[in-house]
Amino acid sequence: MASLAFSATNTNILPPCAAVSYRPVLFRAKELPPTILLPEKEISSDRKLAAWTSIRQERWEGELVVEGEIPLWLKGTYLRNGPGMWNIGDYNFRHLFDGYATLVGLHFENGRLKMAHRQIESDAYKAAKKNNKLCYREFSEAPKTDNFLSYIGDLANLFSGASLTDNANTGVVKLADGRVVCLTETIKGSIEIDPDTLDTLGKFEYSDTLGGLIHSAHPIVTNTEFLTLLPDLVNPGYMVVRMEPGTNERKVIGRVNCRGRPAPGWVHSFPVTEHYVIVPEMPLRYCAQNLLKAEPTPLYKFEWHPNSKGFVHVMCKASGKIVASVEVPLFVTFHFINAYEERDEDGRVTAVIADCCEHHADTTILDKLRLQNLRSFSGQDVLPNARVGRFTIPFDGSPYGKLEAALDPNEHGRGMDMCSINPNYLGNKYRYAYACGAQRPCNFPNALTKVDFEEKAAKNWFDEGSVPSEPFFVPRPGAIEEDDGVVISMISDKNGEGYALLLDGSTFQEIARAKFPYGLPYGLHGCWVPKN
Repeated sequence: MASLAFSATNTNILPPCAAVSYRPVLFRAKELPPTILLPEKEISSDRKLAAWTSIRQERWEGELVVEGEIPLWLKGTYLRNGPGMWNIGDYNFRHLFDGYATLVGLHFENGRLKMAHRQIESDAYKAAKKNNKLCYREFSEAPKTDNFLSYIGDLANLFSGASLTDNANTGVVKLADGRVVCLTETIKGSIEIDPDTLDTLGKFEYSDTLGGLIHSAHPIVTNTEFLTLLPDLVNPGYMVVRMEPGTNERKVIGRVNCRGRPAPGWVHSFPVTEHYVIVPEMPLRYCAQNLLKAEPTPLYKFEWHPNSKGFVHVMCKASGKIVASVEVPLFVTFHFINAYEERDEDGRVTAVIADCCEHHADTTILDKLRLQNLRSFSGQDVLPNARVGRFTIPFDGSPYGKLEAALDPNEHGRGMDMCSINPNYLGNKYRYAYACGAQRPCNFPNALTKVDFEEKAAKNWFDEGSVPSEPFFVPRPGAIEEDDGVVISMISDKNGEGYALLLDGSTFQEIARAKFPYGLPYGLHGCWVPKN
């Protein structure tokens, strides 16, 4: 058993914690500013579970005591981004997705683990701190206007994009050239950070003239390219674009025109194969009218249009041509898992398979993520059912595709979201996926699951009373087996506590954990930055 403890001092004012030493040794840290604590009212509102409570202070760093053994080959930093501050002064935000971004880093080296967190210094966050009020439009929040003229000015700023948030609280990606960028669904919310110090370096500015206000929050990033989708809200469709490593210029591969109306479907994420980009057109569509409203609707910035149907389009990466466009059963998904090409005996592509975390076309999942709902779990089973939805898009000219469960959803407790795979299998046929599942009853995914698509079975990890975040798979260098590696997750535990968790990617058994000095808010998505 590894046990790392160092005598040290720290600038924070937390009481001593036996499981943590407080020397600020992480990420080549610069001199720390004074610790800024959040209002006590928000801190103490829910001590039982830190997942839905604002971060206790703006930054912390130090070395953690490890229970178990961290593999010596694991060298690098897992960065996780997500909303972490849900109040400004006495005003509390409504929705999980409103929170100001908290970036967490877990640095692994020589069997040791160091942790740090920082607030991302977006314009929205800095303005809120300075003025002690909301200054930009968040997911469900809009700044309060003083009079009618202010309201008209706010509408003008909305259409220009000036009032849209740059709060990059959704994901973080490492580009092929080494830059690390935090993202959200607004294009202006692309912010470069230093992966060593977690400091905000500034806006990631695109150098092209493509314009637009929004993009997919989950681009596809590989060693050779950066792919994303730009929804067109005026002439409903999607621009598929590519950015080469070392540049900030997006170039158009092609365009997909929507087959449904009145607006493009929400496209939070999308998958790719070796040769194709898959563009989902969900009947949960962007809604300009809802964007204009000061108070949120149950579907926020979207509207459900079942009569507009659901579609999946397949574009050739090389030519930009649409090679398949099929109607599929109605669906609701935040996150695609992976996609791959099926071939016949002669090597010709006969279909594309695309897997996603699918919510049985149930849009209520969005409103279940209100903070009031998340904080008020009473033991009833209220989490909407989810599954691994498997799309089959034929290449034979058929107008219809299929959507079915890839395995029995009871294998993972009928909960399915926040997925990862072995990145070496991106766009190729794969066997395993890691995700957040459910141990019923619950109001939010509360388990980790490893899905085996060949055996159509799942292995599950569960710690009663806790909420795990995205299980992120890191393959062992030189591994041959797809599941040879470790799974990293951050756990919001009972009694306001939390810890980092490492599971064996193959057995899905715990191999190490390390307690945090205090519980962290629930985070969304992360990336791995290997040590050079």
